[in-house]
Amino acid sequence: MQRAKNNSAVSSYITPDGHKRFHEELSFLWKIKRPQVTQAVAEAAAMGDRSENAEYIYGKRQLRQIDARIRFLKKRLETLIVVDRKPADISKVYFGAWVELEDTDGNRFQYRIVGPDEIDPEKNFISIDAPMAKALLRTSEGDEVTVVRPNGTMSFTVTSIRY
Repeated sequence: MQRAKNNSAVSSYITPDGHKRFHEELSFLWKIKRPQVTQAVAEAAAMGDRSENAEYIYGKRQLRQIDARIRFLKKRLETLIVVDRKPADISKVYFGAWVELEDTDGNRFQYRIVGPDEIDPEKNFISIDAPMAKALLRTSEGDEVTVVRPNGTMSFTVTSIRY
């Protein structure tokens, strides 16, 4: 596991789809975006005085951001563990599971437990490092879990698990 800047643990797990997206982003930045921006910076530099050249200054800033993202992706890809199989016991919640929950008021929620690099609230993808996911790990259908959330403690019942 890696350590984030705030010293909390960051899991190195990722789904095959997430791993593929990282590789695609790295390839796009390295092979397409960076050469385009480099060309634009070269053209702006050819115009003369660089200190007052907004295109040149902006292009250089863009290059720094692209290079920082490329460095991050390369380093992160080295440490990631692709989880591409279902667990031996699919009746329990592990990484990659879709979990359906019901709260005490009868409201239903569905989450997929993914790596921290894949969080997507619109798709209901939650990090394996999130309090909800930690509470759900190794539970089975019918189990009750209590989660401490920013707006208070809540209880849920696991109603289904699928991979």
